[in-house]
Amino acid sequence: MKRYLVFAAVGPLLGGFWLLLTTTYQSGYWNQTNAGEVAKLFKVFFTTLQYSYLFGILPALMLGAIDDILVHVKRIGPVARMMLVGVAGFIAAEFLYGSRGPDSGAVQFILYGLVGLIPATVSSWLTHKYAEEQPHTVPSA
Repeated sequence: MKRYLVFAAVGPLLGGFWLLLTTTYQSGYWNQTNAGEVAKLFKVFFTTLQYSYLFGILPALMLGAIDDILVHVKRIGPVARMMLVGVAGFIAAEFLYGSRGPDSGAVQFILYGLVGLIPATVSSWLTHKYAEEQPHTVPSA
């Protein structure tokens, strides 16, 4: 259960932020940037955070389910699981967001794929680090 809570809490937060960064980059916003523009970006991020959670919680929980399934496969270690979940997030985000806007090409493909890769990988790492049951070791005397 902790796994799904981590994915639901972290996934939309990071995914929404990266999606905002990607769309602002694609629009040419970062060509002439100063501190005021960066502050405006964070203001937009915090005012749209509710929508990031509204539309991002279900995909995050689906990636959490993939992570949960891969935990039960004994041959897959934690690093391979994080990479597999990240690749699943990359593919899902690319199909979901990749056709947005007039641009197309490798940069758009990678940027919109990172919208899913980064939250999926970070959430999987956090569940490995904090939410999984660690094997108990017997202290040596």
